[in-house]
Amino acid sequence: MECISVFDMLKIGVGPSSSHTLGPWRAAEQFLAEIRERKLIDNINRIKVDLYGSLSLTGKGHATDLAVMLGLSGADPEYIPVESIDVIISAIKNKKEIFLGNEIIIPFDVETDIVFNKNFLPFHANGLTFTIFTDSEEYSSTFYSIGGGFVVKEDANNSKENSEIKCAFPFPIDKADELLAFCQKENKKISEIVYENEKSMRSEEVIHSELLRIWDTMLECMYIGCHTEGTLPGGLNVRRRAYDMHKNLIGVLPYDNPHSWLQIIRQTEVKFRQILKWVSCFALAVNEVNASLGRVVTAPTNGSAGVIPAVLMYYMVIENHEANEAQIKQFLMVAGEVGSIFKKGATISAAMGGCQAEIGVSSAMAAAALCEVMGGTPEQVLMAAEIAMEHHLGLTCDPIGGLVQIPCIERNTMGAIKAINAAELALETDPKNAKVPLDKVVNTMWQTAKDMNNKYKETSEGGLAITVNLADC
Repeated sequence: MECISVFDMLKIGVGPSSSHTLGPWRAAEQFLAEIRERKLIDNINRIKVDLYGSLSLTGKGHATDLAVMLGLSGADPEYIPVESIDVIISAIKNKKEIFLGNEIIIPFDVETDIVFNKNFLPFHANGLTFTIFTDSEEYSSTFYSIGGGFVVKEDANNSKENSEIKCAFPFPIDKADELLAFCQKENKKISEIVYENEKSMRSEEVIHSELLRIWDTMLECMYIGCHTEGTLPGGLNVRRRAYDMHKNLIGVLPYDNPHSWLQIIRQTEVKFRQILKWVSCFALAVNEVNASLGRVVTAPTNGSAGVIPAVLMYYMVIENHEANEAQIKQFLMVAGEVGSIFKKGATISAAMGGCQAEIGVSSAMAAAALCEVMGGTPEQVLMAAEIAMEHHLGLTCDPIGGLVQIPCIERNTMGAIKAINAAELALETDPKNAKVPLDKVVNTMWQTAKDMNNKYKETSEGGLAITVNLADC
């Protein structure tokens, strides 16, 4: 049984992409661990990185090359000060050397030692191979970034990541109907079932603190995005919109930090148009930070990182002004569990399933979580997830210039609004009248992914990515 924790689905990291940035970064860390274990690191005189498939085709736009360099340098994406990223990268490029694992300085030429191979490896669309050279031998290891920052090797027995997510939950769940059965048998909410599973892995104190750290990261990300103006990097010259939208919404009310900001938003006007604008503003803010190599929470991916924070913030500042830490934890646990069901039964990788696997899954996660904190039954919660995904089926991934900007940033606003709509529909529906169970939609999404043409799967070889090019921008 594959036991995926909430903290596997909601990871703190650096943008712009979980599968193309965070995954390769983590792969580089795992490779460093391998060569340390083999006692090879002291004898290395050269290292080469080969990127394959989608990692190659959109690697520049997704900062895959930068992520690999940062990972090989020994930096941790969860804790690295984001302002130091440019300093590290510039030093590597200018000096043409890398401080490998903070242990040994070796020559490293970005132009020749990171190779972009357009061909796809058979196992997964996101493959990368690290090769080190010593005076007497060379050693290679291949990793696959399978979405949401998860990294595996083709041989599961050799995968550190794979071994870490094998466990013995008291309520093992692969499918939505299994989750529902546990809820009914134990007379528990979905979040309560998830909490029992999490307690089998870590203490209640750690669960509490880590869930709130995730929320604080989300809140800070929204705050930064709403207070930063200018143009996003990458060449598309995309102007940040959250700053202007937020300025028009917030008015002149005083605040000085993210938490006082949240309280002030509760005092603003909440007519329908303002609600739409606030939710869109929160989502835009997160993904503009993500596009700038800022710190976000992968939820379940970086490209879809704005949906869950926007919907949770909507609940906190508009729907329930009394919401506190209990509801925040409840929301995040439900979201994480629904995301894990999609990961097990389908995919959360746009390189495998198009954007339905990112925005669609994040919208389903947010819809389910919102439905529970608003009083929905487990049946209604799963219905909310189903409704949200049902209306994202077939959504393609076609980023212009290989950047997580157009149409990715706006899609987070759409996913958030759909999630709220899906939760409301589920709350007003008797589950006995539901025609489509969540597991059927998960299966349908996976079948749709397999049928989808590869040029619509994060390759920038179809759709808007070729209709609009950098010259047009």
